[in-house]
Amino acid sequence: MTSYRVRYIDYPRHFRNNEKEYMEIIHDVLSRGDLMLRGQLRSFEEHLARFCGTRYAVGVGNCTEALLLALKAAGVGPGDEVVTVSHTFVATVSVIKHLGATPVLVDIGDDHLMDAAAMEQALTDKTKAIVPVQLNGRINGEMDRIMRIAGERGIAVVEDSAQALGAVLGGRKGGSFGLAGCFSFYPAKLLGAFGDGGAVVTDDEEVAERVRLLRNHGRAADGEIVEWGYNFRMDNLHAAILDFKLGLLPGWLERRRAIAALYDELLRDVAELRLPPSPESGTARYDVFQNYEVEAEDRDALVRHLRERGVETMLPWGGKGVHQFEALGLDFDLPRTDEVFSKVLLLPMYVELEDDGVEYVARSVREFYGR
Repeated sequence: MTSYRVRYIDYPRHFRNNEKEYMEIIHDVLSRGDLMLRGQLRSFEEHLARFCGTRYAVGVGNCTEALLLALKAAGVGPGDEVVTVSHTFVATVSVIKHLGATPVLVDIGDDHLMDAAAMEQALTDKTKAIVPVQLNGRINGEMDRIMRIAGERGIAVVEDSAQALGAVLGGRKGGSFGLAGCFSFYPAKLLGAFGDGGAVVTDDEEVAERVRLLRNHGRAADGEIVEWGYNFRMDNLHAAILDFKLGLLPGWLERRRAIAALYDELLRDVAELRLPPSPESGTARYDVFQNYEVEAEDRDALVRHLRERGVETMLPWGGKGVHQFEALGLDFDLPRTDEVFSKVLLLPMYVELEDDGVEYVARSVREFYGR
């Protein structure tokens, strides 16, 4: 087993930094017996909506559930098409299939996000929704164009903002552009639970009410079952922990930006690397760096070198886009996506990572490329 000097992420260290507060929250929730759909969840939903600049937030079990419910609330069903990207976790596409709709995958731009021109070309009379995926803590710079095109055609936009909580573009936060935005609170995310968690945010009251209904077996406030629903609830324990963490999130995002700025400073002259946009890449945006994703020449050899130096890295989603998993039977020509997945690598990025750790990672990368 490899002994790492710099881990890709350090869950135990994160827990130790706020252990007292976490244990107090656990004791409070369990001693009260407030386990499901109680005050802690309502408090978190209220604070999350305020943080995102939306009218409503609805907590669910994970982002997969959030995406499925948001698309279902948007009317997606059998015979419909939904346009999204392959550079994403499989859940973005699997929920489309589970709703009986057809996923249409389009290519990405240099920022690794949906290419608006490719998206527009993929639209048909069957297109019911568009799902832009806001990756690595960065909002697609073409969101205004995507929203305009969708609005002209009466197509719903549901943002997969699993990696973009707190990111800003033009004064608006991730998840607040479309009909609904979907978030993940998987432990490795910007705001992580100690297990799974997710949420749908929206300004549309009908969407919020439909998601609330569907997450709890289709049960109305009076207890009447009014439609077939799901068991997609967020439990109160995770809601309470996330509510506490949400108060710390702004400081955590600033730390991520500082780490990204240090990587940029130390690696920008390495010609064999394509770095993400720096934290200061535009005054109209605020990127929050869920990941530090680079494109690296001779990527696999670099991964081996870093492992030998005690640096843990990761290939996103096993190093494949959704369309590259043969068993899924998705046949799309996505040259930029294919190129990215032949080179892409995630360097360590987490709030507890100290500057000397970043410097060691950068030195190890530079050593590999003879710098």
